[in-house]
Amino acid sequence: MKILLTGLTVLALTGGQALAASAVNKDSEVRVLVVTEGSGRTELPIASGETVEFCPNGCFVTLPNGDREALTGSETIEIVGGRARIN
Repeated sequence: MKILLTGLTVLALTGGQALAASAVNKDSEVRVLVVTEGSGRTELPIASGETVEFCPNGCFVTLPNGDREALTGSETIEIVGGRARIN
């Protein structure tokens, strides 16, 4: 019962929102991230000026320049000039 109440308290404090990584594309063209969660691999196109949320439970992401990074789900990726910066 204590675990249930603790879980409900955390849910209430976070407003029911799950943490997720986000990516914003500040370039003038579409950029694609490749997201690997578990055994699934998905291409995530991000339009110019668009911000997307993904990876709520941790994942690996391949950035536009080919670098691969592990994410926990709380990061923000900013894409500028074809390069990605993780905050």
